[in-house]
Amino acid sequence: MIIGITGTLGAGKGTVVEYLKTKGFKHYSARDVWNEEIARRGLPSNRDNMLLVANDLRAKYGPGYFSQKALDRIEEQGGGDAVIESVRSIGEAEYLKSHGAMLWAVDADIKKRYARIDKRMSETDKVSFEEFVEDEQNEFINQDKNKPNLKVLIGMADVVLTNNGTQEALFAHVEKTLQNNGLDGVS
Repeated sequence: MIIGITGTLGAGKGTVVEYLKTKGFKHYSARDVWNEEIARRGLPSNRDNMLLVANDLRAKYGPGYFSQKALDRIEEQGGGDAVIESVRSIGEAEYLKSHGAMLWAVDADIKKRYARIDKRMSETDKVSFEEFVEDEQNEFINQDKNKPNLKVLIGMADVVLTNNGTQEALFAHVEKTLQNNGLDGVS
């Protein structure tokens, strides 16, 4: 099974990915693809440059560019269960779904999400609450299939995981979803 992960900033996409990895899923990251290109261009790695590079590559190679790269890498490495993090554009989601992948969305209350990113303080997360809200609004509604549109992606998802509680509650939801899709023996 191949699962594409989408969702709002700080909702817990990476936490879901880490759990799926314990179940034997291979992990493929958009961040890795974008950072390769950012480094090639000699730019600093930050959220603005990731968005700039991602939008540029999608415009140049098509709206499903990242999904195509991820599926190619999965095939090159022998297939199997895989999780693709983080699907951001409609074109990426459509490409994955047209190739038999599931789309899972992760969401949570905005204040909880900001508290999470503030706590982890990765280089791309060093923003004020106001900047966080603005970044999300820029990625939430967009008519261009090459650019992020989280609202539509969450609506396209086969599964929506709401992560307002504990990590254990999120893992239980993931486990139930896997079982409902015949993957209770994964690992």
